[in-house]
Amino acid sequence: MTITTLSSRELNQDVTKAKKATKGGPVFITDRGRPAHVLLGIEEYQRLVGKKRSIVEALSMPGIADIEMVFSHSRELPRPADFE
Repeated sequence: MTITTLSSRELNQDVTKAKKATKGGPVFITDRGRPAHVLLGIEEYQRLVGKKRSIVEALSMPGIADIEMVFSHSRELPRPADFE
């Protein structure tokens, strides 16, 4: 995989070059010398987002059912946080 870097000015001057460069990998677009955007071919984009998960699936942990958790049923109020 080849990573191509183009400035915003270069992108504006030759969009076709940027589009062709996505065949080899992502194209980083810089703004004032700093990466600001990434241009991907549609196949790569679909590969990255193809498997959609729900928030529950994203936050679930395999094997969590095997972890024993004990919660106290205290009637005490929580202590204030000490940030010193």
